[in-house]
This record gives sequence, structure tokens and C-alpha cells, in this order.
Amino acid sequence: MRKLTLAAFLSLVPIASSATPLSSALPGAEIRGQASLRYLGVKIYDAKLFTKGGSALDWSQDFALELTYKRNLSQYDLVEATLREMSRMGNAMPIRTQLETCYQAVAPGDRYLAISSGPDQLRFWRNDRAACTLSQKGIKTKFMEIFLGDNSRSRRFSRALLGQ
Repeated sequence: MRKLTLAAFLSLVPIASSATPLSSALPGAEIRGQASLRYLGVKIYDAKLFTKGGSALDWSQDFALELTYKRNLSQYDLVEATLREMSRMGNAMPIRTQLETCYQAVAPGDRYLAISSGPDQLRFWRNDRAACTLSQKGIKTKFMEIFLGDNSRSRRFSRALLGQ
């Protein structure tokens, strides 16, 4: 039986691409801020806001938001919470079907990354795999205000994400 040398073994192992959805879709992105969302003391997710060069959020520029879940949540819970918050903020949109296609149930450690592409499109990745694209007039602001808006559910959470 022939021995497999380290060099031969390494030649058989696929090399992972260093490009991530974030670096590919938003070159130069750096963390602007991070925060944890808790409900009744229970951590639901950790969030990171990425802007170009880590600069202050400029709603006219593209940016990204990553959520890393700490609890099990069903697809229904994710869709309903999103729609409820958008409605509460006066940003209701007919996107239920799109969200149901986009969201899957999450378990601790699962990540969703949303990257804006202009004002009318958000692209989502789940655990670094393309999940969906939401396309609606003004979707970037109407969706992202849930986390970053002046009227978000937790002003402290939003301010930490914004690096304030």
C-alpha cells in the first residue's frame, strides 16, 4: 500500500474560496457596530452592522446587517416578527410570500446576512449560501429600520449597531 504524502493529500482537498458574500457584494465593508437582542433577558440573536470602511451609516449607501441566532425560531416566527415590526413602524409591505421563500427555521449558530443593493433590493444569505432577494420600492429603508431606525423596538440596540 502506498503512503499518501502530505503534499499529495493537500492536492486532493478542495481549497476554500476566501471570498465571502460580504466581501463579494460589499467590498471594503467593515463592522460599524454590534449588539445583542434580548427578550425578557433571553438572548435571541447577535447583530453586526457593516458599512464601507466602518463609516457612519449613510442610508444612501449600501450596507449589510448580519444576525447570528442564539435560539431556535421557526420560519413562521421569523416571517411574523418581521411583518409585525414593519407594520408597527408604518412600513407595511406586501412581502409575506417573499419572506416565506427567504426565511427558514433557525437554530443556535445560524446566520442571516442582508446586504442592500440600492434602495429597492436586499439580498439575503443564510450561513453563507444565497437565500433570496427582496425587491420592492424602498425595501432597504423599510426593512432595515426594524433594526436601525429611530423608532426601533430597542433604541439601545440600534445605537450600539450604529456605533453610537
